[in-house]
Amino acid sequence: MTERRYVLILAHTGRDATVDAASSALAMLRGGGVVPVLTTVERSDLAARCDVDGIAVLGEDVEVDDLELVVVLGGDGTILRAAELVRNSDVPLLGVNMGHVGFLAEAERDDLGDTIKRVVAKQWDVELRRAIAVRVVQNGRVVHEDWALNEATVEKAARERVLEVVLEVDQRPLSSFGADGVVVSTPTGSTAYAFSAGGPVVWPTLDAMLVVPLSAHALFARPLVVPPTSTIAVEVVRRTPATGVLWCDGRRMFDLAAGARIEISASPQPVRLARLHSDTDRFTDRLVSKFDLPVGGWRGPAS
Repeated sequence: MTERRYVLILAHTGRDATVDAASSALAMLRGGGVVPVLTTVERSDLAARCDVDGIAVLGEDVEVDDLELVVVLGGDGTILRAAELVRNSDVPLLGVNMGHVGFLAEAERDDLGDTIKRVVAKQWDVELRRAIAVRVVQNGRVVHEDWALNEATVEKAARERVLEVVLEVDQRPLSSFGADGVVVSTPTGSTAYAFSAGGPVVWPTLDAMLVVPLSAHALFARPLVVPPTSTIAVEVVRRTPATGVLWCDGRRMFDLAAGARIEISASPQPVRLARLHSDTDRFTDRLVSKFDLPVGGWRGPAS
């Protein structure tokens, strides 16, 4: 007997175009002999708008470890939500961009039909993306632990206040300054918040971490690129009148008191992205496409 295959469809159900895409994807998977899976919430959202007969429900009929793949229909935020869902498993994510930029997505909405055909035929490779591990230490005690695929950000909690921090790399102090905050990013996240804050774009094949101060009032507050073996720490100065917040991937928040120490290092557990193409070959094209970069006049390499 052939082993059943389960593929989760995770969709941004607040958009009509995404609901239509989810309906098509469910039908194509069923037609290819693959059992589509939905979360309980999304099955409820889609039940009145498309055919959900024969759909397995995650957590009821199947578990995360039973999944072969997650097909994500949405933007980068939906892909980050999917990464949370499969964090403790080896299940890869395949993003179909239904939003605007969609830097993490592998395909665009117009490619949905071909993408699902490739899924049915098991024609994808898995690329490992570096994640970061985050922990908060207060008075010598670990009070919070988290992770991020894009970035961890220490930010001021009140708009009218400046957050005073000390930046440390590998247990050596580097600089203290007042700022709106500090972003610590992976190469994957270099095109997200860190990019908006003036950080460099880092090719995803480079294993590193980025440190980007936010609106720092300092002579030396430049973006840094450090090796994955380093540990970065951001300490909220005890005398600072402001409190802070820790955001991981802009989705999970933790309040920081004066004296909090945020330690960030490379996570041993990567995020798995399913790829239909070689990302090494396509990353330059992705930058041009997503940022609408001018390339007029390019003639290519000399023959």
